[in-house]
Amino acid sequence: MIREVSGDILLSNAQAIAHGIAPNDHFNSGLALSLREHWPAMYQDFRHYCHVSHPQPGSLWLWGGADGKRIVSLFTQAPPQNHSGHPGRASLQSVNQALRELRQLIEREHLRSVALPRLATGVGGLNWEDVYPLVTKHLGDVSIPVYVYTAYRKDVAAEAAEAHA
Repeated sequence: MIREVSGDILLSNAQAIAHGIAPNDHFNSGLALSLREHWPAMYQDFRHYCHVSHPQPGSLWLWGGADGKRIVSLFTQAPPQNHSGHPGRASLQSVNQALRELRQLIEREHLRSVALPRLATGVGGLNWEDVYPLVTKHLGDVSIPVYVYTAYRKDVAAEAAEAHA
């Protein structure tokens, strides 16, 4: 069940935080930067995973922290194409496939709740009006709460409905 909330996703009580990223991304802007600052070990593990596994857009990578929080990196963007390090744009095809993978992960890992931002709309460059129908298609009927952070409010926890995660 999808619940739209506003607040700071880093303060989410959800068991997992999912976010869009590019393979070999440097995590140097937006939510990715906040995740890197909050969980530096996650970023180190991400770099190693990308170097060894060469993930493709449309796939995902799951990381688990010592605190029990899980971070799901959804590869919604193309990898950087040159030495600038700037990731490529997101595509609806990659978002669609990554969300399909996320649903399978939720079922396989028995996740209790997931939080995600307005996926692929920042650096990814997509319009939320195009992405949101894919979110509802793949996650709208899961039996766990899916908190979609539609408005970012720094250092503000989402409304009380999330306390049931």
